Amino acid sequence: MKTILNVVWLVLSGFWLFLAYVVAGVLLCITIIGIPFGIAAFRIGVYALWPFGYTAVERRDAGAPSCIGNALWLVLAGWWLAIGHIVTGLALCVTIIGIPLGIANFKLIPVSLLPLGREIVRTDQPFAATATKQRTGW
Repeated sequence: MKTILNVVWLVLSGFWLFLAYVVAGVLLCITIIGIPFGIAAFRIGVYALWPFGYTAVERRDAGAPSCIGNALWLVLAGWWLAIGHIVTGLALCVTIIGIPLGIANFKLIPVSLLPLGREIVRTDQPFAATATKQRTGW
């Protein structure tokens, strides 16, 4: 079912949202200071391209730099990307078939607003990345 939803998502809104994240990432990578933000935009863009079967989890070891970075991201790119998710989510919720796709768009709003300090993991293993880091120290 995840594959079917991902294919329908890709055709209806995923590709366009991915392009928006790529444009934001390229614009942010123009300056050296913006490179971490651009990398976050690319990471979320891949998540927006194929969202079903993945989720975003908060990294507890992110610290103060990610908080400051999120404040800058919110001003520079977060609002515009969140508005894109709201508009496409509402448009997809018009039909019964589009409701799961609209919900996926709404699920991406918090990640588009505050992306730093989050990690994209598979939904069947949401704590695998954290457990691996705790065991190995990586």
